[in-house]
Amino acid sequence: MTGNAPALPSLYIPHGGGPCFFMDWTMGPADTWDPMRDWLGGLLATLPARPKKLLVVSAHWECPVPTVGTAAAPNLIYDYYNFPEHTYRLSWPAPGAPELAARVGGLLADAGLPHATDPDRGFDHGVFVPLKVALPEADIPTVALSLSEDLDPAMHLAVGRALAPLRSEGVLIIGSGMSYHNLRQLFSGQDIAESDIFDAWLTATMEAEPAERGRRLVEWANAPAARTAHPREEHLAPVFVAAGAAADAPARRIFTDRVMGAQVSAFAFG
Repeated sequence: MTGNAPALPSLYIPHGGGPCFFMDWTMGPADTWDPMRDWLGGLLATLPARPKKLLVVSAHWECPVPTVGTAAAPNLIYDYYNFPEHTYRLSWPAPGAPELAARVGGLLADAGLPHATDPDRGFDHGVFVPLKVALPEADIPTVALSLSEDLDPAMHLAVGRALAPLRSEGVLIIGSGMSYHNLRQLFSGQDIAESDIFDAWLTATMEAEPAERGRRLVEWANAPAARTAHPREEHLAPVFVAAGAAADAPARRIFTDRVMGAQVSAFAFG
């Protein structure tokens, strides 16, 4: 973006469970995912301007160092299992954006951060499932960026800070995960009180002054119910990038819902 166009926020969004928005849900009430689907469907309309490009950090892609997908026409990766056959034929033919991928690599290099490229990587379900709801036309060029497999929060916050200039260039930075991701508890059929405890901490963290927000995120594993909410933090880690990209901008919760007994939230930065 140029001129007086506003900077876009960075986002941390839930991407649901597998292809949940495109099937009859049988692992609980049929309307389990309806509020999240409806919210995702209106998400782009809440932005100050339509994005020129999307940069998505998915919980489902980890590499030794942050890695940028450079394919001009990424395929879809159906990385979910035991779902209805038709969900393996979903399409979301958004073009890639090699020039954005190069820009991402340049920003990471300028910040002295390790990075790599992958010319063959497609869009996993952390990318295409929520975006098929939010952008069914698939008409905005999209680039995927991996997590670093160490899931180090300080490192991912630094990645986000390096990418912050993109927000003023028409790029919507999206961290795609789930703010609660303990599958054993989610499939227990029970109400999960620990999810409320962690969600309250996460919301307070996001709403804190930016320096305090960063400090709390670095120390997230010490939060109440942290390791119950995230036995492994790959679904939380995308928020580190989104928060880093916010620089000193404030954050707010933009969605919350009870899903399979757990409180799940989304946040916007800036």
